[in-house]
Amino acid sequence: MNELPPVPLTLEGASVLHQMLRVRWPAWRALAPEDRSAIVDEAGGALAAMEQNRSAAFAMLGHKGDVMLVHFRNCFDELVDVQMRLPALRLWDFVEQSSSYVSVVELGLYESTSKVYASLAEKGIAPHSPEWNAEIEATIERQSAAMRPRLYPEIPSSKYICFYPMDRRRGEDKNWYEVPMEQRQAMMAEHGAVGRRYAGTVKQIITGSIGFDDWEWGVTLFAEDPLVFKKLIYEMRFDRVSAVYALFGAFFVGKRINADEFRAFLTV
Repeated sequence: MNELPPVPLTLEGASVLHQMLRVRWPAWRALAPEDRSAIVDEAGGALAAMEQNRSAAFAMLGHKGDVMLVHFRNCFDELVDVQMRLPALRLWDFVEQSSSYVSVVELGLYESTSKVYASLAEKGIAPHSPEWNAEIEATIERQSAAMRPRLYPEIPSSKYICFYPMDRRRGEDKNWYEVPMEQRQAMMAEHGAVGRRYAGTVKQIITGSIGFDDWEWGVTLFAEDPLVFKKLIYEMRFDRVSAVYALFGAFFVGKRINADEFRAFLTV
């Protein structure tokens, strides 16, 4: 097994863009009331339309921004379209992006990978040979079809969101990518068991961002009670994959607002 490829198979699905926006309140309030009203109506209508295509807005807590827009689309082309259309709104002249994150929904296949690699090795099929690649592709296609609802999810209607990026490495001493696959598989099983205990109270969507953004993964959590975010993440800190290898970026928390609430937010 140590001679087999160390890279686990992954399934990729929806393309995801998180946008954190800060309103330039002095410039916004300097507008005439009738101008603000027209701009708010235009922006609210645009948000209502985007909500029908897997976008959502969240009023952010803290100093990192005022609004977080989250977009789930089928491919990067559709995300580019979203990002290009938003600046056409007049409201865009009165906001600035304080942060953003680009990623794709990702499902790791540690268990399936170990099984298919072992099966191919038993058959004497060399890694990365045409026969090997055909078997891997068939496995990915089969798993992708079975997991399609998880790969292309709707944005949960939960009241609160928590988003954060993360790596699984700490400097040069603790590097996840130097650990043998069977050990990584065991640690990920332990890690996943914690998350499953919260399945009824929190919806977790993992996105991969290696090659797309500054961190390796993004984690987006949805729940009715924001306290669940603290409990889940705190408990996960004690499993080995987090305690030894995880490095976390900034956390962004917000409350879901629909198009009408978005209008009200801007007219305060």
